[in-house]
Amino acid sequence: MLGDATNWNEDLYRETVLKEREIQTQTVFRTAWSPSQSQNPNLNSLIVASSDGSIASYSIASTISASKLKNPFGFINADTDSLLAEPDCFFQAHDGSAYDVKFYGDDNNAILMSCGDDGRVRGWRWNELTSSKYHTSLEGNNIKPVIDVVNPQHKGPWGSLSPLPENNAIAVNTQAGSVFAASGDSCAYCWDVETGKLKTVFKGHSDYLHCIVARNSSNQIITGSEDGTTRIWDCKSGKCIQVIDPAKHLKLKGPVSWVGSVALDASESWLACSSGRNISLWNLPASECTLKFSTQASVQDMLFDNNQILTVGADPILNRFDMNGEILSQIPCASPSAFSISLHPAGVIAVGGYGCLVDVISQFGSHMCTFRSQWV
Repeated sequence: MLGDATNWNEDLYRETVLKEREIQTQTVFRTAWSPSQSQNPNLNSLIVASSDGSIASYSIASTISASKLKNPFGFINADTDSLLAEPDCFFQAHDGSAYDVKFYGDDNNAILMSCGDDGRVRGWRWNELTSSKYHTSLEGNNIKPVIDVVNPQHKGPWGSLSPLPENNAIAVNTQAGSVFAASGDSCAYCWDVETGKLKTVFKGHSDYLHCIVARNSSNQIITGSEDGTTRIWDCKSGKCIQVIDPAKHLKLKGPVSWVGSVALDASESWLACSSGRNISLWNLPASECTLKFSTQASVQDMLFDNNQILTVGADPILNRFDMNGEILSQIPCASPSAFSISLHPAGVIAVGGYGCLVDVISQFGSHMCTFRSQWV
């Protein structure tokens, strides 16, 4: 009989709906390729940092094979297909979202660094995480970090302390032994990786920091902020040596004027800054803005690939531009909004975003696999 609710299970229905919503709202904030163990740049592991504070490592070869078995014709429906991948290593890294991951070093002694909503920067030895001892799903307390530092709290009236400011992005300088964090209290912090001591506080922005990159050839860092400016800092003195205001050089489309992401090319001579849908390209030696162009949606991450710029953002598209701002390709992605793009030395790209979805795309633009990251 139509409409028969005799066997209706209200609790099961509620649990199913809540689980579906949880899956849809989980987000991959950053991906990073693990360092190669040899001179041959084969695809190895992809590291994923998620909104539940977890970090997971995936064998891309195994993930591609599993994806082909589940979807032999390559047609992916993120709403219905079973895309959940099995991680090699999975642990709780932060209380709150994990916003960024970077590798400090590129050999067997490399440290996997991360930052998050709890105001901490933590690091684990990669060779320990990949050992058989840790090749399983774990709780973070079982894996002891080799570095664990937390942002300072600011003193207020009557001795009160401010909440711990979150860390939204990190950068590393292995030559100087430093890790840098872009914080929510408008400051950037430099920590000594070996001792865990705070070396420098970079003060000058008037609002929340979104992004940071290290310009190691000049012993500088570059930060982007909610205040709409990009600042270049001298790491030795801790002083700001240049303020870049992309809004002055852009006829902004829409109300967005903050700097959401910054990227340096391999020569560290070219800087790209995004403000909403707008990108400005800067020649750093000349301190000159040479190009400004717009994208279809707000840019949430970008990087240089030789003389090209790759961007992802608030639409399910991976964009590739040349240095004149001309669009070269647009590749559909599974995530409706992407927050991370990472480039392997072999040219393979990983895009992560909303729904905990990750696309792995070949250097030729074809999808190698799409998977959903594990969550707590």
